[in-house]
Amino acid sequence: MDLTTLDRDIFAYPDYELRHGMVRERVFLSGTDILVRIPIEQAKIDQANGLNTAGFISGYRGSPLGAYDQALGKAQKVLDEHKIDFLPAINEDLAATAVIGTQEVASDPEKNVDGVFGIWYGKGPGVDRSGDALKHGNALGASKHGGVIAFFGDDHGCVSSSMPHQSDQAGEHYMMPVLHPAGVADYIPFGLYGFAASRYTGAWIGFKTISEVLESSAAIEVPEPRRFKDPEDFTPPPFGLNHDPATSFGPVLEQKLLARLDAMRAFAKANPIDEVAFGAKQPQIAIVAVGKAFADLMQTLRDLDISEAKAKRMGLGVYKVGLVWPIEPTGYQRFLAKAEKLLVVEEKRAVVETQLKELFFNQRNFTIIGKKDIEGDPLIPEAGELRPSILAQVVHEYLDLEGLPPSASPAPTLDEIDVARRVPYFCSGCPHNRSTKLPEGSTALPGIGCHYMASWMGRDTGGIVQMGGEGVNWIGMESYTGKKHIFQNLGDGTYFHSGMMAIRQAIAAKANVTYKILYNHAVAMTGGQDVDGELSVESIVAQLKAEGVERIALVSDKPERFGSSLMRGKGLSLDHRKNLDAIQMELRDIQGVTALIYDQGCATEKRRKRKRGLIEDPKKRVFINPDVCEGCGDCSVQSNCISVSPVKTKWGVKRTIDQSSCNKDFSCVEGFCPSFVTIEGDEEKATGDQHRCDHLLTHIASLPEPKFAKTGEVLITGVGGTGVVTVGAVLAMAAHLQGKGASVLDFMGFAQKGGAVISHLKILEKPGLDTPVRIDKGDANAVIACDLVVANMPEPMACLDPNKTHVIANTKILPTADFVLRGLADFQEEMRLKKLNEGAKQVDYFDVTDLSVALFGDSVFSNMMLTGMAWQKGQIPLDGDAIRRAIELNGKAIEANLNAFELGRLIADQPELFVEDQEDDLEQTLEQLISDRAAFLTRYQNAQYADRYKDVVGKVQAAENALGKTGLSEIVAHQLARVMAYKDEYEVARLHLETAHLNEMKGRFKDGAKMTFHMAPPMLNWIKEPNGRPKKFAIPGAVALPSLKLLNAMRPLRGTAFDVFGLSKDRRDERKLRDDYIALVEDLAANLTADNHSEAMKRAKLIDMVKGYGVVKEQVLEKYNKALAELA
Repeated sequence: MDLTTLDRDIFAYPDYELRHGMVRERVFLSGTDILVRIPIEQAKIDQANGLNTAGFISGYRGSPLGAYDQALGKAQKVLDEHKIDFLPAINEDLAATAVIGTQEVASDPEKNVDGVFGIWYGKGPGVDRSGDALKHGNALGASKHGGVIAFFGDDHGCVSSSMPHQSDQAGEHYMMPVLHPAGVADYIPFGLYGFAASRYTGAWIGFKTISEVLESSAAIEVPEPRRFKDPEDFTPPPFGLNHDPATSFGPVLEQKLLARLDAMRAFAKANPIDEVAFGAKQPQIAIVAVGKAFADLMQTLRDLDISEAKAKRMGLGVYKVGLVWPIEPTGYQRFLAKAEKLLVVEEKRAVVETQLKELFFNQRNFTIIGKKDIEGDPLIPEAGELRPSILAQVVHEYLDLEGLPPSASPAPTLDEIDVARRVPYFCSGCPHNRSTKLPEGSTALPGIGCHYMASWMGRDTGGIVQMGGEGVNWIGMESYTGKKHIFQNLGDGTYFHSGMMAIRQAIAAKANVTYKILYNHAVAMTGGQDVDGELSVESIVAQLKAEGVERIALVSDKPERFGSSLMRGKGLSLDHRKNLDAIQMELRDIQGVTALIYDQGCATEKRRKRKRGLIEDPKKRVFINPDVCEGCGDCSVQSNCISVSPVKTKWGVKRTIDQSSCNKDFSCVEGFCPSFVTIEGDEEKATGDQHRCDHLLTHIASLPEPKFAKTGEVLITGVGGTGVVTVGAVLAMAAHLQGKGASVLDFMGFAQKGGAVISHLKILEKPGLDTPVRIDKGDANAVIACDLVVANMPEPMACLDPNKTHVIANTKILPTADFVLRGLADFQEEMRLKKLNEGAKQVDYFDVTDLSVALFGDSVFSNMMLTGMAWQKGQIPLDGDAIRRAIELNGKAIEANLNAFELGRLIADQPELFVEDQEDDLEQTLEQLISDRAAFLTRYQNAQYADRYKDVVGKVQAAENALGKTGLSEIVAHQLARVMAYKDEYEVARLHLETAHLNEMKGRFKDGAKMTFHMAPPMLNWIKEPNGRPKKFAIPGAVALPSLKLLNAMRPLRGTAFDVFGLSKDRRDERKLRDDYIALVEDLAANLTADNHSEAMKRAKLIDMVKGYGVVKEQVLEKYNKALAELA
């Protein structure tokens, strides 16, 4: 494939120039990128028309406009070249007020431009909270050479919001015309239309952006600018339409607003934005489709096999609506002149339908249906989002078609089985992991931000109010509940946006509340932007003091960075984060409003800045020795960290640190366990097994070229932050390079912190087709399942079709919230694959994560391996060279990603080359298990100790064999070895020294690296942490290793009169547990019958819950003894 010409046309410019104005041909852009380009296009038009204008953009981020400010920032150079200023505001209503000022420039005698065109942007709730400012701005009006567009960010599906939005009605309430583009290809024409309409009518123009469109990307043709004309049949009122200080107050504004709506109708008549887009120009059977619903309708008609020619023969026509309020009547009257019936298709509540009913009331006698049918029963849903599959039945009946409507095949879901789900979670090292913890007996209210996720983490946190109202709802509750105090979480971005007013209200009401101000240096929920203004811990402290907060505590992971004078004075304190619990207990007992400022940087932003060299990357890593680890999960409890991952061993599920995702917070070392080792020094570059990789790549030349269909719908599922979105972007760009049509829609959910990511990729024969960007029920040709948990969630499962869908799955599952919170390490891989097999035509799977780590030293390349597998299986209808070029253009680890793609192809075609990578060496027969454990106990103590083990297991075997039963012997063989090999000081030393793990850890570093062990020596357990636990010490390797060697040599003293360590309570409890368990299983063996066999297995296995060290094991032991007594 020759890509030379296309490369020159499309990729000859730097990225920002490509996206924002240098190229007018076919380009591949996201909805967000196109919104950036709209003001640039307007500036060019003004310049060509001899106007000296400037542009001004202000607003506040929020899904689906969460990344708009970042995109604008990246385009700053181009914006500057076109005199466009971008000034994000601290909240939405102040942004709108700033935009009001841009239109006042026209009447300023000292103006230095002809006019300023303005853009306001805000999420649906921002549209609501800014009602007064937007209403005033629209009433005051736009200037003749200025104009204003208001981008309404509507999350129709409540993908990343507290509730769904629909801002159309808000625009109507503000008397502001509203445009609704059907797809990203409409954005530039509609944006320029909006400015032209605003300048003519004097109105601000609402521009509706919804998640499904704005967050998608597609190949589009950038159109030549449209020439607009003034209406010939409209006479402006004597007081004018545009902004005029002389008519900016009082009753005249109402007249102006009404006149502007008339002007808007006249402008839309002279410059139509609505059109007959399909079928007959004056049909008998009419359909009006609004905005994004137009694409849904067109796909429905294709599914019903209705071509344009067939539609004309049927007398069917489709009217595409761009101006949703106020509607322009003459276009509808012309379109519907011969109509016998009309179906109005719009998502959410009716807007256009009600206007059409009003327009045609008493004019013509024909049927109009939409949200309700002719009988008044529900027809097109008012809630949720539309899909072609939802419209199919409606349109089929409306057109009186024969036969049955097309419908997606029923797909199995996981609703009926108990499996872990993939929910968003705090990032590795996130400060909220610790900051949202509460002292026992306390409750908290969440706020807007990432910290809201504490609501589903069992932290006695729940409820929600609007942004800026945090804690004020407690004022209304306080007098009518037995609770005496509440904690209120408040992010620093929200504090700056509007949260300070809530604190002021709480002080005025003398409420008993502690505001936990979570200062993490970033607005992390929408992408890690800086707070829009000057905000520091020091300024927060000063403001809280001035407002009259009773007590202010500052807690930080690095308290030393604050000067001693900052928190000097009455009611002020500065502490390390490890003292958080004690500080909170103090604050909750103080009457009135108190504040706790928790200072720790956003972990994800730290990671980004480290990669860019903006901040220092600590030359330190933390490791867990899996042989020393008990698998108790206390490290997860202490850190709440998703990078503490499960690892399956012969001894059960242990813990390991996922080095690819670890953000180096090191809270996990606080787990009460001696398995933690940190190493500081210069790391060797993680290259994996380069020799084997090179050898495998020699087989690529022999691979056959796959055969494809011309088009395809590919669903990509995975975990946030692991490169899933990159796969969709690369493949969509490859389609664009090949000259095909393509769209990709990324659903990333709530903040996308390790939660589900679902990318909908559509590859079409040619660009420009009106098709929904989301894959509908049963429409997926292929699913690239980077994560099985997400692939089994209801939405992806619904996209499967057992007659066509091919699933390519990664069998390695990353930790879920259930693992972190409850230690559930069984991700039910087999069950998940079974469900996919039930819903799909074919499922191919492989553990590409471990292979990626083995070959490349990092798991990040696993997704590209899956992509290679899918392509080789013929499931991605693209030229291989186009994919390779797109990987190059992505610019990230190009060689490794290209190799990963090729190795994925090899896995698909020659899986026998990777047999060793899929072998599971953990499965053992009973004989192998007993032999393995006996050998281990010999090393642990001696042969006599091992013989004791075999003797007890032998008794159980004999009793079970006599009954012809199995199962109990395996349980006892595993559990007895575990309790006999309890990890005392000698065993911890032996396991650290006699296994290969320490050398493997050191092998990641260059010579001179320093090793540190993190332990709580029993002899020092009288030294306590603030939480009351024995203190853990960081013991340098130079001290720890000789001590461990000495302890290892002292093993023969175990159990003798000279075993001083054996005198501790922990060791006495462990010996008693061992002896009690032996007595238990011997009793079970002696009294085993066919009737009590199942019960015996339960009692023998119950001890599996007893894990950990010291206080952790002590707590679990109490629960075990109680549970065992209940089973007796």
